[in-house]
Amino acid sequence: MPEPTTPAAGTVREISTGPGRILVAAYAVFAVAATGRSLVQLGTDADRAPLAYSLSLLAAVLYLVATGCLLSGGPTARRVALVSVVVEAAGVLVVGTLSYVATDLFPDKTVWSHFGQGYGFLPLVLPFLGLWWLRETGKATLP
Repeated sequence: MPEPTTPAAGTVREISTGPGRILVAAYAVFAVAATGRSLVQLGTDADRAPLAYSLSLLAAVLYLVATGCLLSGGPTARRVALVSVVVEAAGVLVVGTLSYVATDLFPDKTVWSHFGQGYGFLPLVLPFLGLWWLRETGKATLP
């Protein structure tokens, strides 16, 4: 009878090289970028676009959570990563759409506005890569 592999071991092994490392690095970069930008925007001009800047801060928190959970592995971390990536995907789709439809709500660029256009559309692609990665590494860790 083969010995079952724990989800934490499979995830950590997969993150330590190749595409997993790139994905975690991208999440970390976006966490830093979104945190910095949203804090500056909220600190200097919060009354200009409070909803947009607050959603940008939410994006930063989600990137931070996803980064930490992808790195730590384990069943609970994977579930938290899944929730954060799903919320991130919904956020970029909703905010991206609203930034074209309700332009008064998004007078300034944020991480998710215009589907992440200011970041090369990577905020639109990143959650779907994260979902794919969680699915693929989840397969590898099943007994």
